[in-house]
Parts: sequence; C-alpha cells; structure tokens
Amino acid sequence: MFNAFTVDVEDYFQVSGFERHIPRHDWPSYPSRVEQNTERLLAMLDARGVTGTFFILGWIAERFPQIVRRIHDAGHEIGSHSHWHRRVFHLTPDQFREDLRRSCAVLESITGTAVRSYRAPSFSVVSDSRWALEILAEQGIHIDSSIYPVAHDHYGIPDAETAPQLISTPSGAIWETPPAVFEWGRRRWPAGGGGYFRLAPWRASRFMLRQIYRRRPFVFYIHPWELDPEQPRLRAGSRAGRFRHYVNLHSTPCKLELLLQHFRFTTLSRYLGQLTEGANEQAAAGHGAGLAHR
Repeated sequence: MFNAFTVDVEDYFQVSGFERHIPRHDWPSYPSRVEQNTERLLAMLDARGVTGTFFILGWIAERFPQIVRRIHDAGHEIGSHSHWHRRVFHLTPDQFREDLRRSCAVLESITGTAVRSYRAPSFSVVSDSRWALEILAEQGIHIDSSIYPVAHDHYGIPDAETAPQLISTPSGAIWETPPAVFEWGRRRWPAGGGGYFRLAPWRASRFMLRQIYRRRPFVFYIHPWELDPEQPRLRAGSRAGRFRHYVNLHSTPCKLELLLQHFRFTTLSRYLGQLTEGANEQAAAGHGAGLAHR
C-alpha cells in the first residue's frame, strides 16, 4: 500500500518561527527561492514516478501562478496551506474562513479544479482551535491534515488519534489525516517529516517509518526550502527557532532520495481511498476496520 507524500509550499522567510521579526508586508522585499526549490523537488518526484499533495500558500500562488500550474500539470494534487500563513489559533472563525476562501479562490482560478484538502500553517489546529474543522467542512474541504498527535511547544494534540479518522461536524464530515507518529511505550515521537526528518539520522527515520508502516501507511511532509542549504541565513526568531529551521539542510536531498527509494508514495486522497477501501473489506470479513470515526 502507498504512503502519502505531502508538501507545504512556502518560502524560507514565511515560516512561523520568523513571523514576529518579518512582517507580512515585508515579504516582497525578500528574494524568493520557492520556484527553484519546488522545481528541484518536482524533478526528484518525477524521477521516481511519485505524485503527492501540495498544500500551497495563497500568497505564493498569487505571485507565482506558474508554480501552481507546474505542480498541477505534473499530476499532483493541489491543497490549501492558507493564504497568509497565519496560525489558526491566532485567528477568529471569521478571519479563518476569509483566509481559507481567498487561498482556495486563487488556487482554483489557476487550476480550474476545486480544492478539497487543507493543512494549517504549523499544524495549528490544536485543542482550542478544533472549531476550524467545521469551517473547513462548510467550505467544501474533504480532507484535513492539520492535527499533529504529539506534544510540542507550538502545536499538537498529544492524545489525538494517530490513525486517519472521519470527524463529524455540524457542517458535515471531514477526514483528518495526521502526519506519521512513532509510538514507543507511552511516548509518541513525531516521525512524519519536516525538521524531525532533517534532525534524525536516516537509519533512525527509516526504522520508525517501517514500524509505523507495519500498522498502516503513513503521511510524510516536507517544505521546498528544506532542500536549499544555500538559502539566506536570517537573523530572525529565537535561537531554538533558527536551529529548527537550518539544522541539516545540506543532508535533506540525500535523505529524501533514500526515502523515495525505500517507500512508495501517492497523493493524500488516494492514500485515504486505499485505506477506506481496505477497511470496508476488513469490516465485511468481520475484522477491525483500523480507521477511527468520531
């Protein structure tokens, strides 16, 4: 069975760790590297015949529509990563709804295809912002990947389901598809990608992902800027934030090549489709379904 390969398309200066020091109205003054980094990632995926889900920032799509077309034309799935990369728990419901609508509108105008998947900036659907799921369902989003079921100082719901789950809201049902989590005893270790993938040695990542895969296929994520060790070094954010951003950028391309060699990947919707199909078959046979419903 295929795992899900997902990408959060944003530029190096737009990460949440820098937002207090880099106002959004200053974004146009920074040299963009998102196009060349996304092209590099697309080439790596194309070489392996992999299609994935690209969650694209609306601000990026407005200024670089050719990136969106390139991703779409290569057969990848297009999702929203918000418009302004503002964390959900900093927004009111109305602000969140407007941001979501704006990002989806620009993406749909470029591709001619409805946006049906979403990932919040910095996995910012937490216990106090679960209300966002109802708005996502209300706006036609079918698949969300915004809840990281781990303990973290900036995000996460530690006791959330680690398996994909169908969540009922007053506006309809929505699938939640969390990134990969390695469970060891009572501890949960984030293993789904990003800074964790850069920080861990390849053998450790491979071990954790293989153990996770024994239970079910997993969701992996990465940012295009993580393939770019030559990006400008910004004197922004905290020391810990800069470490998280810059650690092991030089080794990410090699690790990613190894990941694509050792595991099979597809889009988030196809990943979920194979799981639900398999769960239905197991249920018909009288076995456990392996997916959660809430």
